[in-house]
Amino acid sequence: MVRGPGDLALDDVPDPIARAGEVLVRPILSGVCGTDLELIDGTIDPQYVRYPLVLGHEWVGTLLEDVDGIAVAGDLVVVEGIIPCGECLACRAGATNRCEVYDEIGFTRPGGLAELIAVPAGLVHRIDPGVDPLDASLIEPMAVVWRALTRLQVEPGRRVAVVGDGTVGLLAAHLAGAFAPASVLVIGQREAQAPLAAAAGANRFATAPPDERFDLVIEAAGAPAAVSAAFGLVDRGGMLILLGLPPHGSTVAIAPDDIVNDDIVIQGSFSYTRSAWSEVVAAVNAGRLRPSFLVTHRYPMAQYDHAVRALSGDHPAGEPRGKVTIEIG
Repeated sequence: MVRGPGDLALDDVPDPIARAGEVLVRPILSGVCGTDLELIDGTIDPQYVRYPLVLGHEWVGTLLEDVDGIAVAGDLVVVEGIIPCGECLACRAGATNRCEVYDEIGFTRPGGLAELIAVPAGLVHRIDPGVDPLDASLIEPMAVVWRALTRLQVEPGRRVAVVGDGTVGLLAAHLAGAFAPASVLVIGQREAQAPLAAAAGANRFATAPPDERFDLVIEAAGAPAAVSAAFGLVDRGGMLILLGLPPHGSTVAIAPDDIVNDDIVIQGSFSYTRSAWSEVVAAVNAGRLRPSFLVTHRYPMAQYDHAVRALSGDHPAGEPRGKVTIEIG
């Protein structure tokens, strides 16, 4: 529970009560990410968070009651975090990530780092038997990346650079493989991340931006310096995708004439759509995506503070750090 900015604790709270149209799920594990650190620190834009807050937007659990036509009690499930109204212009156009009534599990309503959670039944997705829950726990960040990569057409044979060696950056390198790239470079801060980048499908890893240009650059570090570096890597006619979420109010300097003269496409991408989520679930259930190789740290709920420290960089210098997860039950 984040009681307020800077105040994180393990609390006892009343069991949730499922309202009309909701079902109860028992989470079994949840990933934590840099956005959770920002929620803890209070640096997220205030319109996207409501305190006190139960964390957990990358989770998987066991369904406790049937959802007609979707799943039955006992099934392993994941649940879309964005709760669209379904009626506004954005929702009717399929852009559920831009719903005019913003509501999201783990941001404005209780998340999955709890023993029980009440969720809208229509957002439940069944995970097939035999799928590792660790793979399923990464569906949320994969859906974020997949939406960005499929929003505008990515041609085969592109030279791809990913700025950022955290989970989203590594998943971006991994999912970029679906578009038959000519090469994939991951640019990170620690050489220890190189094996994870290679496992994700990157051809190269570097700790500084190279003196070359790329057709597709994906910024996934969420830091102003990384955004500036990403701008400098895009070749003429290329595309820059901004996936990282810098602290609210931060800015970077750009040269607009270079963007125009170089014919660059700049794409911001917020979260995921319902269609992107469904496509990733289908790929996981079919065995086409098995991202659990990125999980490097696992902690029980009682050691949530260890997970936060690992996520913050408190681990041996030569040790890779991929996805950090907390086991709930």
